[in-house]
Amino acid sequence: MKLVSFFLAVLGTLLCLEGKAQQITFKTEYLGSSGYYFLPPGEKPKEKIGDAKGSAVVYQGAFSMPLSMKLNENNRPTAWGIGLGGSYTSLNNKNFTDDMVSEIMNLQVGLYHLRPLNDKWSMRASAGVAVLAPSADLSKIRFKHVLGSGGIIFIRHLKPNLSIGGGVAINSSLGYPMVFPAVYLNWELNGKFDVNVELVEGLDVSASYSFNDWFKLSYALEMNGQAALLEKDGKDVIFSHQYIVTGFRPEVKVGKTGLSMTAMVGLNIYRPASYSDRTLKGVFATDNDYYFSTSPYMSIGIKYNFGK
Repeated sequence: MKLVSFFLAVLGTLLCLEGKAQQITFKTEYLGSSGYYFLPPGEKPKEKIGDAKGSAVVYQGAFSMPLSMKLNENNRPTAWGIGLGGSYTSLNNKNFTDDMVSEIMNLQVGLYHLRPLNDKWSMRASAGVAVLAPSADLSKIRFKHVLGSGGIIFIRHLKPNLSIGGGVAINSSLGYPMVFPAVYLNWELNGKFDVNVELVEGLDVSASYSFNDWFKLSYALEMNGQAALLEKDGKDVIFSHQYIVTGFRPEVKVGKTGLSMTAMVGLNIYRPASYSDRTLKGVFATDNDYYFSTSPYMSIGIKYNFGK
């Protein structure tokens, strides 16, 4: 899970900044307090780290806007656009004997391009820069907190409601350009009962029921995360913070304005939070699987599609 945490916290938040159409989103998340554990390699049981415990609050927002767009006969776009995103994470850690990151600020800006290649294939590419910092104080931002990223994914449209894809992502999270695999999945069943699976900027799996045109209730599973680049004990390290949450997610649409409000109430199932050396060996290390255990989870957000 340490490797999964790294990919979601560092790669997933940087590759696909384009979001969906012309959209603005804001979201606040609360992850309740729980104990801090270490999972040793192999079959050994987990170990609780003293009386250490913590909770977290995450504020995040994103903006996406096409600069140009043209639809083909299959209603697939050729588009150029920009994406902006940011998050601030406050970690309320208690009873730790070792230094722990108490806040994370992630800021991203990128350019994206979408293009159909033929009736069955499309291409999605992006390039951008990000700031992954252990502080919200802009005066403390240094060049080592800045990350360059880019990627390209080729998407196969198997059915009108099912697309899968793969490609590569490039970023400088290890201090030098590094190529990683990238995966894309979008599957949805539409109607009064919907099923949706997205693996784009993270993982979002949901089963929904639409009561009417303005109210929908989903049961969802989400994976998200943040990361900070910093120096610890004289070494460059990455602090990654990931969470897997599940629960009921209502969504209310406000007329035909394009505005909708969402919330979620449920559980934080698993919340890894730990340091890794900023090296390839550090990313694959198996001796730093530290995590917060299950806790309550709540979120509230708004979404505005201004392109409609």
